[in-house]
Amino acid sequence: MQPDKRFSIWYFMLVFAFLVGPFALSFHMHYPDEMYYTDAAVKMLQTGDIHTPFLGSDEMRFKKPILTYWFVLAGFELFGVTPFGSRIFFLLAGALTVGFVYWGASVFFKDSRVTKLSALIMASHPVLILSATRSIPDVLLGMFLAMSAVGFLGYLRHGNDAPKKYSWLLFLGLALAFEVKGLPAAALGGLGLFYLLVNPWQRIKIQKLAYLPALLTAVFVAFYWFVAMYAVHGADYLESFVEDQVGMRVASRHLLVIQNVLLATLLMVVMFLPWFIFGAKGFKNKFKELFNHDKAFTGFVVVWVIAILLMSAVVSKFYERYLLPVVPLTSIWVAWLLIQNGILERVKLLKGTLIFFLALNSLVLLIGIFFNLMLPSGFWIWIQVLIAAGILFYLIGRSRSERALPKAIAISVMLLFFEASISTYQISLPDAGQLIKIYTKEQGIMPGSKIAYLGHLHTGSKIRIGLGPDYLMTDLGEENFGARYREFDFLILEEKHLDKLPDTGYEMELAALNWDAKYLWEMVKSLWNGNPEEVKNQLGKKFFWIKPL
Repeated sequence: MQPDKRFSIWYFMLVFAFLVGPFALSFHMHYPDEMYYTDAAVKMLQTGDIHTPFLGSDEMRFKKPILTYWFVLAGFELFGVTPFGSRIFFLLAGALTVGFVYWGASVFFKDSRVTKLSALIMASHPVLILSATRSIPDVLLGMFLAMSAVGFLGYLRHGNDAPKKYSWLLFLGLALAFEVKGLPAAALGGLGLFYLLVNPWQRIKIQKLAYLPALLTAVFVAFYWFVAMYAVHGADYLESFVEDQVGMRVASRHLLVIQNVLLATLLMVVMFLPWFIFGAKGFKNKFKELFNHDKAFTGFVVVWVIAILLMSAVVSKFYERYLLPVVPLTSIWVAWLLIQNGILERVKLLKGTLIFFLALNSLVLLIGIFFNLMLPSGFWIWIQVLIAAGILFYLIGRSRSERALPKAIAISVMLLFFEASISTYQISLPDAGQLIKIYTKEQGIMPGSKIAYLGHLHTGSKIRIGLGPDYLMTDLGEENFGARYREFDFLILEEKHLDKLPDTGYEMELAALNWDAKYLWEMVKSLWNGNPEEVKNQLGKKFFWIKPL
């Protein structure tokens, strides 16, 4: 079977952003750690201090380097303090990661089939897709390490004759990754540099590797924020950073370490679904063949994969996103394996895989249509339904073209997330922050008002985005609420905390009501019973606007 000659990486990056975008750019799902970065970015807009991150409680937070905060801040500056603004650059980082993978594969391989398949595998990887829908460091770390991997592959391909651009890519990628996540980037980068210097198959001279303009620029980028914080806050800020990077994350129990490494190893394979299916047959022999064909490249991939598995093993709590830093490089090797294993000739298996995903997409789309038929819906959600149906019919048509099968499979995986947002629209949107934004506008709440919040902090971060920088919102804990709440002009309380208020001395109105995802089954039953509003009022999440008198 001939490869798809009409493939364009720029087009495919756009496809990634378009299909993942609806799920990413509104709070269909909200990952807990996002609040650290969005809360701090709003505070930066209010104070003008773009170097010191603050929590919603007004405490300083130095657990992560600054670059992730700046990505959120840039989105807020350009697009306003909105869910879209908080996530747009993370979605684009996911698309750029696909581009870097394609670039890296094209640097090392002259076979266009490998370069195209590398991009398809990366774009359909669920860890990349999920990471690109959250304003947390992981997708940025993956993107910058993918950028650095292009530099590493340039040295592995050209040896000591590598052009200087690969030094810039390598060192700047590592420096920016360090400013995103800290020690994981330093560990992988240091290990990669050591590998280039000592591996017996393609050893790089240190004077060639240490290109001073690129190296010195990278050192400045990597340590700028750390030096700035030392100048302002002294060495105390490092305690929080080191505790997060090492102390809180390193597990000491042997059973937990074994559990983590087994889980990480399993996910490292399974998360390449469906592509690993095509490489399972004869993997052992094919691995030996590829290793003998290019020992330097295969050895480098193995070193980075083992390193990330070991780092994942010793964390106190393992998340699948910890594997993302090595997924771009591994995607290139997997694509090479699959091409050598004859994936393009296995037409029946490719068609069977596509049919499975098309059936799954049809089911997800039907569920979304059901929810939106039974509940009030908007014009644009039905446009999204029509687009999803159109893409589904397009993929059915493309299933007749053998050379288009790999691309169709990759698109069908991304389409699942596009369609999922049709259903979650009814569960999650508008989120509590957008509802309270509407409430403050309707009630004419004066900008500059001081607002105290008591409730789930993750919802609080969405409310802070809804209020924007014009309102001064502070998170209060249960322990200090009673002593401090009269310092504020208004209060926002989650329903379960209403008992913290005195019996009298305030006015209260319901400002936000959402479905609670843990009562999804009750929601479905209410649609059949014809009483969704009644059940929503009974079981939904409620937030009240309170004015102390």
